[in-house]
Amino acid sequence: MRVRLTKKRTVVLFMRSHAGARASLKEWLSRLKYAEWDIPQDMVGTFGSNNIDILGSYKGKNSNRVVFDIGGNNYRILCYYQFGANYVRLYIKWIGTHAEYDKLCDANEQYTVCNY
Repeated sequence: MRVRLTKKRTVVLFMRSHAGARASLKEWLSRLKYAEWDIPQDMVGTFGSNNIDILGSYKGKNSNRVVFDIGGNNYRILCYYQFGANYVRLYIKWIGTHAEYDKLCDANEQYTVCNY
């Protein structure tokens, strides 16, 4: 199924303020544009196992969240995914540096943060 990205503008704005991430984020957007996913594991096929982490359950339920490692692991994008009948919806929940993501995890907020 095709992937539909919600809040693409968030990525564009982040690229404007983080020039070092620009090329890697353009590549990420390009891969999403042509991605075909039927199950969550297909995300790994698109980006490689070193560039993606599918988060586990949270409070006994599937979190449906995924973390993309961007720009040699310097940046992270945290998304919520939803598989529909004809497409996959990907919602950006958070975007930032790796160090900022580590702080998010230290506070155990990677499952609940929703900045966008």
